[in-house]
Amino acid sequence: MSDSTKKKSNLKMEGEGSREGSRRFQDAQHEFAKNGDVEKKAKEASQALDGDEAAELEKARKASAQGKTAT
Repeated sequence: MSDSTKKKSNLKMEGEGSREGSRRFQDAQHEFAKNGDVEKKAKEASQALDGDEAAELEKARKASAQGKTAT
Protein backbone atom coordinates (compact mmCIF):
# COMPACT_ATOMS: atom_id res chain seq x y z
CA MET A 1 0.00 0.00 0.00
CA SER A 2 1.45 3.34 -0.97
CA ASP A 3 1.62 6.33 1.36
CA SER A 4 -1.11 8.06 -0.64
CA THR A 5 -3.56 5.16 -0.09
CA LYS A 6 -2.91 4.63 3.62
CA LYS A 7 -5.70 5.86 5.87
CA LYS A 8 -4.81 8.00 8.82
CA SER A 9 -6.28 6.86 12.10
CA ASN A 10 -7.68 9.24 14.67
CA LEU A 11 -7.58 6.51 17.31
CA LYS A 12 -5.44 7.18 20.35
CA MET A 13 -3.26 4.42 21.69
CA GLU A 14 -5.33 2.90 24.49
CA GLY A 15 -3.37 -0.26 25.06
CA GLU A 16 -4.89 -3.65 24.54
CA GLY A 17 -8.66 -3.42 24.16
CA SER A 18 -9.30 -0.07 22.46
CA ARG A 19 -12.73 1.17 23.50
CA GLU A 20 -13.01 3.41 20.44
CA GLY A 21 -11.91 0.62 18.11
CA SER A 22 -14.39 -1.76 19.71
CA ARG A 23 -17.19 0.77 19.34
CA ARG A 24 -16.39 1.32 15.66
CA PHE A 25 -16.25 -2.43 15.04
CA GLN A 26 -19.58 -2.98 16.77
CA ASP A 27 -21.18 -0.10 14.85
CA ALA A 28 -19.96 -1.61 11.57
CA GLN A 29 -21.34 -5.02 12.56
CA HIS A 30 -24.74 -3.55 13.37
CA GLU A 31 -24.75 -1.63 10.07
CA PHE A 32 -23.95 -4.80 8.11
CA ALA A 33 -26.64 -6.79 9.93
CA LYS A 34 -29.15 -4.05 9.22
CA ASN A 35 -28.25 -3.17 5.61
CA GLY A 36 -25.79 -5.77 4.32
CA ASP A 37 -26.44 -8.84 2.21
CA VAL A 38 -26.48 -11.19 5.21
CA GLU A 39 -28.17 -14.07 3.36
CA LYS A 40 -25.52 -14.02 0.61
CA LYS A 41 -22.65 -14.01 3.12
CA ALA A 42 -24.27 -16.81 5.13
CA LYS A 43 -24.57 -18.91 1.97
CA GLU A 44 -20.92 -18.21 1.07
CA ALA A 45 -19.82 -19.26 4.55
CA SER A 46 -21.86 -22.44 4.41
CA GLN A 47 -20.37 -23.34 1.03
CA ALA A 48 -16.85 -22.71 2.35
CA LEU A 49 -17.47 -24.99 5.33
CA ASP A 50 -18.72 -27.75 3.03
CA GLY A 51 -16.14 -27.22 0.28
CA ASP A 52 -12.44 -27.51 -0.34
CA GLU A 53 -11.66 -24.95 2.39
CA ALA A 54 -13.25 -27.04 5.16
CA ALA A 55 -10.04 -28.58 6.56
CA GLU A 56 -8.15 -25.29 6.49
CA LEU A 57 -11.03 -23.43 8.16
CA GLU A 58 -11.29 -26.08 10.88
CA LYS A 59 -7.54 -25.85 11.53
CA ALA A 60 -7.83 -22.06 11.86
CA ARG A 61 -10.85 -22.40 14.17
CA LYS A 62 -9.02 -24.78 16.49
CA ALA A 63 -5.91 -22.59 16.55
CA SER A 64 -7.89 -19.44 17.34
CA ALA A 65 -9.72 -21.26 20.14
CA GLN A 66 -6.30 -21.81 21.71
CA GLY A 67 -5.32 -18.18 21.16
CA LYS A 68 -2.98 -19.02 18.31
CA THR A 69 -2.69 -17.93 14.70
CA ALA A 70 -2.97 -20.72 12.17
CA THR A 71 0.03 -21.07 9.88
